[in-house]
Amino acid sequence: MKTSDPPAGDETELLQVGVPGLDDVLGGGLTANRLYLLEGAPGTGKTTVAMQFLREGAARGESVLYVTLSENLIELEGVARSHGWTLDGIHVREMLPALDALEPDEQYTMFHPSEVELSETTLKILADVDVIKPTRVVFDSLSELRLLAASSLRYRRQILALKQFFAGRRCTVLLLDDMTATQHDLQVQSIAHAVIRLEQLNSDYGASRRRLIVSKYRGKSFRGGFHDYKITRGGLQVFPRLVAAEHVPPLTQTRIPSGLATMDELLGGGIEKGTSTLFLGAPGTGKSTLAVQFALSAAQRGERASLFIFDESISTLRTRCAGLGMELGPYLDDGTITVRQVDPAELSPGELVQEIREAVGQRQAKVIVIDSLNGYLNAMPDERFLIVQLHELLTFLGQAGVATLLIGAQHGLIGMQMQTPVDASYLADAVVLLRYFEAQGEVRQAISVLKKRGGAHERTIRDFSLGPDGIHVGEPLRNFRGILTGIPVPIDESEATVAGPRSS
Repeated sequence: MKTSDPPAGDETELLQVGVPGLDDVLGGGLTANRLYLLEGAPGTGKTTVAMQFLREGAARGESVLYVTLSENLIELEGVARSHGWTLDGIHVREMLPALDALEPDEQYTMFHPSEVELSETTLKILADVDVIKPTRVVFDSLSELRLLAASSLRYRRQILALKQFFAGRRCTVLLLDDMTATQHDLQVQSIAHAVIRLEQLNSDYGASRRRLIVSKYRGKSFRGGFHDYKITRGGLQVFPRLVAAEHVPPLTQTRIPSGLATMDELLGGGIEKGTSTLFLGAPGTGKSTLAVQFALSAAQRGERASLFIFDESISTLRTRCAGLGMELGPYLDDGTITVRQVDPAELSPGELVQEIREAVGQRQAKVIVIDSLNGYLNAMPDERFLIVQLHELLTFLGQAGVATLLIGAQHGLIGMQMQTPVDASYLADAVVLLRYFEAQGEVRQAISVLKKRGGAHERTIRDFSLGPDGIHVGEPLRNFRGILTGIPVPIDESEATVAGPRSS
Protein backbone atom coordinates (compact mmCIF):
# COMPACT_ATOMS: atom_id res chain seq x y z
CA MET A 1 0.00 0.00 0.00
CA LYS A 2 1.02 3.63 -0.46
CA THR A 3 2.39 5.56 2.48
CA SER A 4 0.86 8.90 1.51
CA ASP A 5 -2.67 8.17 0.37
CA PRO A 6 -5.35 6.08 2.11
CA PRO A 7 -5.81 2.57 0.67
CA ALA A 8 -8.58 1.99 -1.79
CA GLY A 9 -9.31 -1.60 -0.66
CA ASP A 10 -12.83 -2.89 -0.38
CA GLU A 11 -14.77 -3.24 2.87
CA THR A 12 -14.13 -7.00 3.11
CA GLU A 13 -10.33 -6.68 3.07
CA LEU A 14 -8.67 -8.45 6.02
CA LEU A 15 -5.65 -7.00 7.77
CA GLN A 16 -3.28 -9.41 9.47
CA VAL A 17 -2.56 -8.53 13.08
CA GLY A 18 1.01 -9.81 12.94
CA VAL A 19 0.30 -12.58 15.48
CA PRO A 20 -0.25 -15.74 13.38
CA GLY A 21 -2.22 -17.60 16.02
CA LEU A 22 -4.47 -14.59 16.64
CA ASP A 23 -5.09 -14.17 12.91
CA ASP A 24 -6.20 -17.81 12.88
CA VAL A 25 -8.57 -17.21 15.81
CA LEU A 26 -10.00 -14.16 14.02
CA GLY A 27 -10.69 -16.13 10.86
CA GLY A 28 -7.90 -14.50 8.87
CA GLY A 29 -7.47 -11.11 10.52
CA LEU A 30 -9.29 -7.84 11.13
CA THR A 31 -11.74 -6.32 8.66
CA ALA A 32 -10.13 -3.14 7.34
CA ASN A 33 -11.39 0.35 8.21
CA ARG A 34 -13.06 -0.60 11.49
CA LEU A 35 -12.57 0.22 15.16
CA TYR A 36 -11.49 -2.59 17.51
CA LEU A 37 -11.09 -2.98 21.25
CA LEU A 38 -8.23 -4.90 22.86
CA GLU A 39 -8.76 -5.12 26.60
CA GLY A 40 -6.90 -6.75 29.45
CA ALA A 41 -5.42 -6.09 32.86
CA PRO A 42 -1.92 -4.55 33.08
CA GLY A 43 0.73 -7.09 32.12
CA THR A 44 -1.36 -9.20 29.75
CA GLY A 45 0.49 -8.05 26.61
CA LYS A 46 -1.73 -5.37 25.06
CA THR A 47 1.16 -3.07 24.14
CA THR A 48 3.04 -5.99 22.60
CA VAL A 49 0.06 -6.91 20.41
CA ALA A 50 -0.35 -3.25 19.42
CA MET A 51 3.29 -3.07 18.32
CA GLN A 52 2.97 -6.30 16.33
CA PHE A 53 -0.15 -4.88 14.67
CA LEU A 54 1.68 -1.69 13.65
CA ARG A 55 4.90 -3.48 12.68
CA GLU A 56 2.88 -5.72 10.35
CA GLY A 57 1.44 -2.65 8.67
CA ALA A 58 4.81 -0.90 8.42
CA ALA A 59 6.34 -4.03 6.85
CA ARG A 60 3.65 -3.84 4.17
CA GLY A 61 4.49 -0.22 3.39
CA GLU A 62 1.57 1.31 5.28
CA SER A 63 1.68 4.52 7.30
CA VAL A 64 0.98 3.66 10.95
CA LEU A 65 0.50 5.75 14.10
CA TYR A 66 0.89 4.93 17.80
CA VAL A 67 -0.89 7.43 20.06
CA THR A 68 0.21 7.01 23.67
CA LEU A 69 -1.56 8.79 26.51
CA SER A 70 0.17 6.91 29.34
CA GLU A 71 3.68 5.75 28.36
CA ASN A 72 6.40 7.97 26.91
CA LEU A 73 8.58 7.21 23.90
CA ILE A 74 11.48 5.93 25.99
CA GLU A 75 9.24 3.38 27.69
CA LEU A 76 7.82 2.21 24.37
CA GLU A 77 11.31 1.86 22.91
CA GLY A 78 12.23 -0.25 25.94
CA VAL A 79 9.28 -2.59 25.27
CA ALA A 80 10.35 -2.87 21.61
CA ARG A 81 13.98 -3.64 22.54
CA SER A 82 12.86 -6.40 24.92
CA HIS A 83 11.47 -8.19 21.85
CA GLY A 84 14.41 -7.40 19.59
CA TRP A 85 12.45 -4.76 17.66
CA THR A 86 12.78 -1.09 16.82
CA LEU A 87 10.07 1.49 16.26
CA ASP A 88 11.35 2.26 12.77
CA GLY A 89 8.44 2.95 10.43
CA ILE A 90 6.02 3.66 13.31
CA HIS A 91 4.94 7.25 14.02
CA VAL A 92 4.66 7.73 17.79
CA ARG A 93 2.73 10.66 19.28
CA GLU A 94 2.95 11.29 23.00
CA MET A 95 -0.15 12.93 24.45
CA LEU A 96 1.17 13.24 27.99
CA PRO A 97 0.62 16.14 30.41
CA ALA A 98 3.19 18.91 29.99
CA LEU A 99 5.85 19.37 32.65
CA ASP A 100 4.34 22.74 33.68
CA ALA A 101 0.91 21.18 34.28
CA LEU A 102 1.64 21.10 38.01
CA GLU A 103 2.39 24.85 38.18
CA PRO A 104 -0.30 26.81 40.08
CA ASP A 105 -0.70 29.23 37.19
CA GLU A 106 -1.61 26.35 34.92
CA GLN A 107 -4.51 25.08 37.06
CA TYR A 108 -7.89 25.74 35.48
CA THR A 109 -10.35 27.87 37.45
CA MET A 110 -13.28 28.89 35.26
CA PHE A 111 -13.41 25.58 33.36
CA HIS A 112 -13.21 21.99 34.57
CA PRO A 113 -9.87 20.46 33.46
CA SER A 114 -11.65 17.77 31.43
CA GLU A 115 -13.37 20.38 29.28
CA VAL A 116 -10.04 21.84 28.20
CA GLU A 117 -7.71 18.83 28.20
CA LEU A 118 -9.99 16.45 26.27
CA SER A 119 -10.53 19.01 23.53
CA GLU A 120 -6.82 19.78 23.30
CA THR A 121 -5.89 16.09 23.18
CA THR A 122 -8.49 15.33 20.52
CA LEU A 123 -7.45 18.22 18.33
CA LYS A 124 -3.78 17.19 18.49
CA ILE A 125 -4.67 13.62 17.50
CA LEU A 126 -6.85 14.71 14.58
CA ALA A 127 -4.19 17.11 13.35
CA ASP A 128 -1.59 14.32 13.34
CA VAL A 129 -3.91 12.02 11.44
CA ASP A 130 -4.48 14.60 8.72
CA VAL A 131 -0.73 15.03 8.30
CA ILE A 132 0.44 11.40 8.58
CA LYS A 133 -2.59 9.81 6.89
CA PRO A 134 -2.17 6.45 8.69
CA THR A 135 -3.98 3.26 7.72
CA ARG A 136 -3.46 1.74 11.17
CA VAL A 137 -3.78 3.63 14.47
CA VAL A 138 -3.35 2.46 18.07
CA PHE A 139 -4.68 4.37 21.10
CA ASP A 140 -2.96 3.47 24.37
CA SER A 141 -4.93 3.67 26.52
CA LEU A 142 -8.65 4.39 26.85
CA SER A 143 -8.40 4.81 30.62
CA GLU A 144 -6.82 8.22 30.05
CA LEU A 145 -9.59 9.31 27.68
CA ARG A 146 -12.17 8.02 30.14
CA LEU A 147 -10.71 10.17 32.91
CA LEU A 148 -10.50 13.21 30.66
CA ALA A 149 -14.14 12.83 29.60
CA ALA A 150 -15.28 12.84 33.26
CA SER A 151 -18.78 11.53 32.37
CA SER A 152 -19.87 8.33 30.64
CA LEU A 153 -22.10 10.26 28.21
CA ARG A 154 -19.26 12.51 27.08
CA TYR A 155 -16.89 9.55 26.90
CA ARG A 156 -19.26 7.58 24.65
CA ARG A 157 -19.82 10.57 22.39
CA GLN A 158 -16.06 11.08 22.13
CA ILE A 159 -15.47 7.45 21.11
CA LEU A 160 -18.31 7.63 18.55
CA ALA A 161 -16.84 10.81 17.12
CA LEU A 162 -13.41 9.18 16.81
CA LYS A 163 -14.99 6.16 15.13
CA GLN A 164 -16.74 8.31 12.53
CA PHE A 165 -13.64 10.43 11.99
CA PHE A 166 -11.39 7.46 11.24
CA ALA A 167 -14.02 5.61 9.21
CA GLY A 168 -14.13 8.57 6.84
CA ARG A 169 -10.37 8.31 6.40
CA ARG A 170 -10.37 4.54 5.75
CA CYS A 171 -8.30 3.79 8.81
CA THR A 172 -8.22 0.69 11.08
CA VAL A 173 -8.11 1.65 14.75
CA LEU A 174 -7.08 -0.49 17.72
CA LEU A 175 -8.11 0.86 21.13
CA LEU A 176 -6.32 -0.51 24.21
CA ASP A 177 -8.13 -0.65 27.54
CA ASP A 178 -6.31 -1.70 30.72
CA MET A 179 -9.63 -2.30 32.52
CA THR A 180 -8.61 -0.16 35.51
CA ALA A 181 -12.08 1.38 35.80
CA THR A 182 -13.93 0.52 39.00
CA GLN A 183 -16.78 -1.01 37.00
CA HIS A 184 -16.32 -2.85 33.74
CA ASP A 185 -17.17 -0.37 31.02
CA LEU A 186 -19.35 -1.73 28.21
CA GLN A 187 -19.56 1.56 26.33
CA VAL A 188 -16.69 0.88 23.94
CA GLN A 189 -17.61 -2.81 23.62
CA SER A 190 -20.96 -1.81 22.12
CA ILE A 191 -19.25 0.57 19.68
CA ALA A 192 -16.29 -1.57 18.64
CA HIS A 193 -16.50 -3.85 15.61
CA ALA A 194 -14.74 -6.63 17.54
CA VAL A 195 -13.60 -7.13 21.13
CA ILE A 196 -10.54 -9.16 22.13
CA ARG A 197 -9.85 -9.77 25.81
CA LEU A 198 -6.52 -10.88 27.26
CA GLU A 199 -6.44 -12.61 30.64
CA GLN A 200 -3.75 -13.73 33.06
CA LEU A 201 -4.48 -16.53 35.54
CA ASN A 202 -2.21 -17.08 38.51
CA SER A 203 -2.18 -20.63 39.86
CA ASP A 204 -1.09 -21.71 43.32
CA TYR A 205 2.05 -23.22 41.80
CA GLY A 206 3.90 -22.80 38.53
CA ALA A 207 3.96 -20.08 35.92
CA SER A 208 1.04 -17.78 35.22
CA ARG A 209 -1.27 -18.95 32.47
CA ARG A 210 -2.43 -16.49 29.84
CA ARG A 211 -5.42 -16.89 27.57
CA LEU A 212 -7.51 -14.76 25.21
CA ILE A 213 -11.05 -14.77 23.95
CA VAL A 214 -12.83 -12.96 21.11
CA SER A 215 -16.12 -12.00 22.72
CA LYS A 216 -17.53 -10.22 19.67
CA TYR A 217 -16.79 -9.85 15.96
CA ARG A 218 -19.55 -8.38 13.80
CA GLY A 219 -20.30 -10.13 10.52
CA LYS A 220 -17.34 -12.51 10.73
CA SER A 221 -16.89 -16.16 11.68
CA PHE A 222 -14.18 -16.66 14.29
CA ARG A 223 -12.90 -19.39 16.59
CA GLY A 224 -14.78 -19.00 19.85
CA GLY A 225 -13.75 -20.00 23.35
CA PHE A 226 -10.50 -19.43 25.21
CA HIS A 227 -7.11 -19.80 23.54
CA ASP A 228 -3.83 -20.08 25.43
CA TYR A 229 -0.98 -17.73 24.63
CA LYS A 230 2.41 -16.77 26.00
CA ILE A 231 4.65 -13.71 25.76
CA THR A 232 8.17 -14.48 24.58
CA ARG A 233 10.99 -12.47 23.08
CA GLY A 234 9.58 -11.70 19.66
CA GLY A 235 5.98 -11.10 20.72
CA LEU A 236 2.85 -13.05 21.51
CA GLN A 237 2.47 -16.68 20.55
CA VAL A 238 -1.20 -17.69 20.42
CA PHE A 239 -2.23 -21.35 20.45
CA PRO A 240 -5.70 -21.60 18.86
CA ARG A 241 -8.10 -24.05 20.44
CA LEU A 242 -8.14 -27.33 18.55
CA VAL A 243 -11.35 -28.11 16.66
CA ALA A 244 -11.01 -31.62 15.26
CA ALA A 245 -13.94 -31.20 12.85
CA GLU A 246 -11.83 -28.76 10.83
CA HIS A 247 -9.30 -31.47 9.96
CA VAL A 248 -10.97 -34.38 8.15
CA PRO A 249 -8.67 -35.71 5.38
CA PRO A 250 -9.34 -39.06 3.69
CA LEU A 251 -7.78 -41.96 5.57
CA THR A 252 -6.77 -45.47 4.54
CA GLN A 253 -6.44 -47.59 7.67
CA THR A 254 -3.31 -49.74 7.84
CA ARG A 255 -1.72 -51.63 10.70
CA ILE A 256 1.49 -50.64 12.46
CA PRO A 257 3.44 -53.63 13.83
CA SER A 258 5.32 -53.42 17.11
CA GLY A 259 8.34 -55.38 15.91
CA LEU A 260 7.52 -58.14 18.41
CA ALA A 261 5.81 -61.15 16.81
CA THR A 262 4.00 -62.29 19.96
CA MET A 263 2.82 -58.75 20.76
CA ASP A 264 1.41 -58.40 17.27
CA GLU A 265 -0.36 -61.75 17.68
CA LEU A 266 -1.96 -60.47 20.89
CA LEU A 267 -3.10 -57.32 19.08
CA GLY A 268 -4.38 -59.16 16.04
CA GLY A 269 -1.61 -57.90 13.76
CA GLY A 270 -0.66 -54.62 15.43
CA ILE A 271 -2.35 -51.27 15.98
CA GLU A 272 -4.08 -49.32 13.23
CA LYS A 273 -3.09 -45.90 11.95
CA GLY A 274 -5.65 -43.34 12.95
CA THR A 275 -6.43 -45.06 16.26
CA SER A 276 -5.49 -44.46 19.88
CA THR A 277 -4.16 -47.12 22.23
CA LEU A 278 -4.13 -46.82 26.02
CA PHE A 279 -1.49 -48.77 27.97
CA LEU A 280 -2.88 -49.14 31.47
CA GLY A 281 -1.21 -50.53 34.58
CA ALA A 282 0.67 -49.99 37.80
CA PRO A 283 4.02 -48.13 37.86
CA GLY A 284 6.88 -50.25 36.55
CA THR A 285 4.84 -52.75 34.59
CA GLY A 286 6.45 -51.71 31.29
CA LYS A 287 3.85 -49.36 29.79
CA SER A 288 6.30 -46.68 28.67
CA THR A 289 8.79 -49.23 27.36
CA LEU A 290 6.10 -50.89 25.26
CA ALA A 291 5.03 -47.53 23.80
CA VAL A 292 8.66 -46.69 22.97
CA GLN A 293 8.93 -50.07 21.20
CA PHE A 294 6.16 -49.00 18.79
CA ALA A 295 7.94 -45.68 18.17
CA LEU A 296 11.23 -47.50 17.60
CA SER A 297 9.59 -49.95 15.20
CA ALA A 298 8.13 -47.01 13.24
CA ALA A 299 11.56 -45.34 13.07
CA GLN A 300 13.11 -48.55 11.77
CA ARG A 301 10.55 -48.49 8.93
CA GLY A 302 11.56 -44.90 8.12
CA GLU A 303 8.53 -43.25 9.73
CA ARG A 304 8.77 -40.42 12.25
CA ALA A 305 7.61 -40.55 15.85
CA SER A 306 7.28 -37.94 18.61
CA LEU A 307 7.26 -38.60 22.34
CA PHE A 308 5.84 -36.15 24.89
CA ILE A 309 7.00 -37.27 28.32
CA PHE A 310 5.94 -35.82 31.66
CA ASP A 311 7.36 -38.27 34.17
CA GLU A 312 11.04 -38.77 33.35
CA SER A 313 13.92 -36.90 31.78
CA ILE A 314 15.22 -37.52 28.28
CA SER A 315 18.56 -38.78 29.62
CA THR A 316 16.78 -41.27 31.90
CA LEU A 317 14.69 -42.49 28.96
CA ARG A 318 17.79 -43.04 26.81
CA THR A 319 19.61 -44.85 29.61
CA ARG A 320 16.64 -47.07 30.43
CA CYS A 321 16.07 -48.02 26.80
CA ALA A 322 19.78 -48.71 26.26
CA GLY A 323 19.68 -51.09 29.25
CA LEU A 324 16.93 -53.03 27.49
CA GLY A 325 18.81 -53.24 24.21
CA MET A 326 16.58 -50.59 22.60
CA GLU A 327 18.97 -48.11 20.99
CA LEU A 328 17.12 -44.81 20.59
CA GLY A 329 20.30 -42.78 20.20
CA PRO A 330 20.74 -42.92 16.40
CA TYR A 331 17.07 -42.09 15.79
CA LEU A 332 17.11 -39.22 18.30
CA ASP A 333 20.27 -37.85 16.72
CA ASP A 334 18.90 -37.84 13.17
CA GLY A 335 15.48 -36.53 14.26
CA THR A 336 13.47 -39.58 13.22
CA ILE A 337 12.31 -39.77 16.84
CA THR A 338 11.87 -36.57 18.83
CA VAL A 339 11.32 -36.37 22.57
CA ARG A 340 9.75 -33.36 24.25
CA GLN A 341 10.12 -33.27 28.03
CA VAL A 342 7.02 -31.49 29.32
CA ASP A 343 6.92 -29.48 32.53
CA PRO A 344 3.20 -29.18 33.39
CA ALA A 345 3.92 -26.21 35.67
CA GLU A 346 5.32 -24.22 32.74
CA LEU A 347 3.47 -25.48 29.65
CA SER A 348 -0.17 -24.57 29.10
CA PRO A 349 -2.53 -27.19 27.62
CA GLY A 350 -3.00 -25.09 24.48
CA GLU A 351 0.74 -24.89 23.91
CA LEU A 352 1.09 -28.66 24.33
CA VAL A 353 -1.66 -29.27 21.77
CA GLN A 354 0.03 -26.83 19.39
CA GLU A 355 3.34 -28.71 19.68
CA ILE A 356 1.58 -32.00 18.95
CA ARG A 357 -0.09 -30.42 15.92
CA GLU A 358 3.28 -29.18 14.68
CA ALA A 359 4.81 -32.65 15.15
CA VAL A 360 2.07 -34.06 12.91
CA GLY A 361 1.82 -31.21 10.40
CA GLN A 362 5.45 -30.14 10.04
CA ARG A 363 7.40 -33.27 10.97
CA GLN A 364 4.87 -35.74 9.52
CA ALA A 365 5.02 -37.88 12.66
CA LYS A 366 3.04 -41.12 12.33
CA VAL A 367 3.32 -42.20 15.98
CA ILE A 368 2.60 -39.91 18.93
CA VAL A 369 3.29 -41.02 22.52
CA ILE A 370 1.85 -39.13 25.51
CA ASP A 371 3.49 -40.39 28.69
CA SER A 372 1.52 -40.06 30.82
CA LEU A 373 -2.12 -39.07 31.20
CA ASN A 374 -1.36 -38.42 34.87
CA GLY A 375 1.10 -35.71 33.86
CA TYR A 376 -1.34 -34.41 31.25
CA LEU A 377 -3.96 -34.16 33.98
CA ASN A 378 -1.63 -32.06 36.11
CA ALA A 379 -1.22 -29.65 33.19
CA MET A 380 -4.95 -28.94 33.24
CA PRO A 381 -6.53 -26.52 35.71
CA ASP A 382 -9.69 -28.61 36.00
CA GLU A 383 -10.19 -32.32 35.31
CA ARG A 384 -13.62 -31.70 33.75
CA PHE A 385 -12.00 -30.06 30.75
CA LEU A 386 -9.30 -32.69 30.31
CA ILE A 387 -11.62 -35.28 28.79
CA VAL A 388 -13.14 -32.76 26.36
CA GLN A 389 -9.76 -31.52 25.18
CA LEU A 390 -8.34 -35.04 25.03
CA HIS A 391 -11.31 -36.13 22.90
CA GLU A 392 -10.64 -33.30 20.43
CA LEU A 393 -6.93 -34.12 20.34
CA LEU A 394 -7.48 -37.85 19.74
CA THR A 395 -10.07 -37.12 17.05
CA PHE A 396 -7.67 -34.75 15.29
CA LEU A 397 -4.81 -37.28 15.45
CA GLY A 398 -7.09 -40.04 14.24
CA GLN A 399 -8.21 -38.01 11.25
CA ALA A 400 -4.55 -37.27 10.48
CA GLY A 401 -3.80 -41.00 10.31
CA VAL A 402 -1.58 -40.96 13.40
CA ALA A 403 -1.25 -43.88 15.82
CA THR A 404 -1.56 -42.34 19.28
CA LEU A 405 -0.19 -44.18 22.32
CA LEU A 406 -1.37 -43.05 25.75
CA ILE A 407 0.13 -44.13 29.06
CA GLY A 408 -2.13 -44.36 32.10
CA ALA A 409 -0.56 -45.12 35.49
CA GLN A 410 -2.92 -46.66 38.01
CA HIS A 411 -2.79 -46.35 41.78
CA GLY A 412 -2.00 -49.58 43.58
CA LEU A 413 0.14 -52.58 42.70
CA ILE A 414 -1.97 -55.74 42.52
CA GLY A 415 -5.60 -56.78 42.67
CA MET A 416 -8.81 -55.63 41.08
CA GLN A 417 -9.08 -52.42 43.12
CA MET A 418 -6.73 -50.45 40.87
CA GLN A 419 -7.66 -46.80 40.50
CA THR A 420 -7.06 -44.48 37.57
CA PRO A 421 -6.84 -40.68 38.13
CA VAL A 422 -8.61 -40.06 34.83
CA ASP A 423 -10.63 -42.65 32.96
CA ALA A 424 -9.82 -42.37 29.27
CA SER A 425 -10.45 -46.03 28.46
CA TYR A 426 -13.73 -45.27 26.68
CA LEU A 427 -11.98 -42.69 24.46
CA ALA A 428 -9.21 -45.04 23.36
CA ASP A 429 -9.76 -47.41 20.45
CA ALA A 430 -7.67 -50.09 22.13
CA VAL A 431 -6.82 -50.76 25.78
CA VAL A 432 -3.79 -52.86 26.73
CA LEU A 433 -3.68 -53.89 30.38
CA LEU A 434 -0.46 -54.73 32.22
CA ARG A 435 -0.62 -56.34 35.66
CA TYR A 436 1.58 -57.64 38.45
CA PHE A 437 0.77 -61.02 39.90
CA GLU A 438 2.37 -63.31 42.46
CA ALA A 439 3.45 -66.81 41.46
CA GLN A 440 5.88 -69.29 43.00
CA GLY A 441 7.42 -66.76 45.37
CA GLU A 442 8.10 -64.01 42.85
CA VAL A 443 6.37 -60.99 41.33
CA ARG A 444 5.64 -61.50 37.65
CA GLN A 445 3.93 -59.43 34.99
CA ALA A 446 1.06 -60.17 32.62
CA ILE A 447 -0.32 -58.42 29.57
CA SER A 448 -3.74 -58.62 27.89
CA VAL A 449 -5.85 -56.63 25.44
CA LEU A 450 -9.17 -55.55 26.92
CA LYS A 451 -10.64 -54.01 23.78
CA LYS A 452 -9.70 -53.14 20.22
CA ARG A 453 -12.04 -51.39 17.84
CA GLY A 454 -9.78 -51.86 14.83
CA GLY A 455 -10.30 -55.61 14.49
CA ALA A 456 -9.96 -59.00 16.15
CA HIS A 457 -7.52 -59.57 19.00
CA GLU A 458 -6.57 -62.34 21.38
CA ARG A 459 -8.50 -62.72 24.63
CA THR A 460 -5.61 -64.47 26.33
CA ILE A 461 -3.50 -63.19 29.20
CA ARG A 462 0.17 -63.58 28.31
CA ASP A 463 3.36 -63.56 30.35
CA PHE A 464 5.27 -60.28 30.05
CA SER A 465 8.82 -59.40 31.10
CA LEU A 466 11.64 -56.94 30.44
CA GLY A 467 15.28 -57.96 30.17
CA PRO A 468 18.66 -56.85 28.82
CA ASP A 469 17.66 -58.11 25.40
CA GLY A 470 14.36 -56.20 25.33
CA ILE A 471 10.68 -56.95 25.74
CA HIS A 472 9.36 -60.49 26.02
CA VAL A 473 5.71 -61.33 25.44
CA GLY A 474 5.37 -64.99 26.34
CA GLU A 475 2.81 -67.71 25.91
CA PRO A 476 -0.74 -67.50 27.32
CA LEU A 477 -0.86 -68.15 31.08
CA ARG A 478 -3.28 -71.11 30.89
CA ASN A 479 -2.07 -72.75 34.08
CA PHE A 480 -3.47 -70.03 36.33
CA ARG A 481 -6.89 -68.71 37.21
CA GLY A 482 -7.48 -65.25 38.72
CA ILE A 483 -4.32 -63.55 37.40
CA LEU A 484 -6.02 -60.14 37.40
CA THR A 485 -6.66 -60.47 41.13
CA GLY A 486 -2.90 -60.43 41.68
CA ILE A 487 -2.86 -63.78 43.49
CA PRO A 488 -3.75 -66.46 40.91
CA VAL A 489 -4.61 -70.05 41.66
CA PRO A 490 -2.89 -72.87 39.73
CA ILE A 491 -5.21 -75.15 37.75
CA ASP A 492 -4.66 -78.67 36.43
CA GLU A 493 -4.04 -79.51 32.77
CA SER A 494 -7.57 -80.79 32.09
CA GLU A 495 -9.09 -77.48 33.18
CA ALA A 496 -6.44 -75.46 31.33
CA THR A 497 -7.28 -77.07 27.97
CA VAL A 498 -11.03 -76.55 28.17
CA ALA A 499 -10.95 -73.13 26.48
CA GLY A 500 -8.64 -72.02 23.70
CA PRO A 501 -7.88 -68.52 22.44
CA ARG A 502 -10.85 -66.56 21.20
CA SER A 503 -11.17 -63.46 19.02
CA SER A 504 -13.56 -60.58 19.50
